[in-house]
Amino acid sequence: MRRSATIHIQLGVSMNTLRLLIPVLCSLVLAVPALAAKDELIINGSTTVLPVMQKTAENFMAINPDVSLVISGGGSGNGIKALTDGLCQIAMSSRDMKANEIQLAKSKGINPVRIPIAVDALLPIVHPSNSVVQLSADQLRDIYAGKITNWKEVGGADKKIAVISRDTSSGTYETWDEKIMNKEKVAPFALLQASNGAVVQAVSKNPNAVGYIGFGYLDKSVKGLNIGDLKATPESALSDQWPIARELYIFTNGEPKDTIKKLVDYLLDPQKGQKAVLEVGFIPLPKK
Repeated sequence: MRRSATIHIQLGVSMNTLRLLIPVLCSLVLAVPALAAKDELIINGSTTVLPVMQKTAENFMAINPDVSLVISGGGSGNGIKALTDGLCQIAMSSRDMKANEIQLAKSKGINPVRIPIAVDALLPIVHPSNSVVQLSADQLRDIYAGKITNWKEVGGADKKIAVISRDTSSGTYETWDEKIMNKEKVAPFALLQASNGAVVQAVSKNPNAVGYIGFGYLDKSVKGLNIGDLKATPESALSDQWPIARELYIFTNGEPKDTIKKLVDYLLDPQKGQKAVLEVGFIPLPKK
């Protein structure tokens, strides 16, 4: 009897209360594995693709509460490297993979599969107060190469041009390098930014700046420039008339399966993921 009394005091509850608590405690214990079993996908890469994926993830997780999507930017090159190193399941990229990247991935047992998810019209931007409304591709190249240094040389005010560019790990930088620079090097005095958003912010604060961004990042704080007589529109991008149009991608390790396939199917659905593409300002894939 003394031993039973001691146990009763240590528990601090009556036997009747304990009987009521046991089912509750058992249900909590059973719930822990269910919480731990939540399916997590890690997605990394392009800051251009980032808003598309964030918007899609918000909607996707709302109807799939058992799935968690962990998304981060850092640039297309970083996303591709993370996929190659097995640090993410999906890489976001605003450019295609290079031959050496594919070779490295395969040497590590990774089979990258490219999936287009949207279309982008990369465009040059200036401060809204800038009187310049258009530049030719040659003028853009010469500005970024440091051969044109004053806005008066291209019909603007007598002000020194502040050149804003992207860092070299960016797919946006590589697209600009390929389609505009034509093997010319970006001038060393160019101010490098790590994201589209940072470029918008830098240009919006400097009346003499020029930069370039993905179509979905254009807002009222900056002004998009025409290239020659062409204006960046969904139509000019889809028809390949816009000289800096491109596809936006995700890469997976092998053909998508299970939860990854579920997400990819959602991304490509015209009424779901493609609707999210439009909502964040990018261009949905053409209908087949």
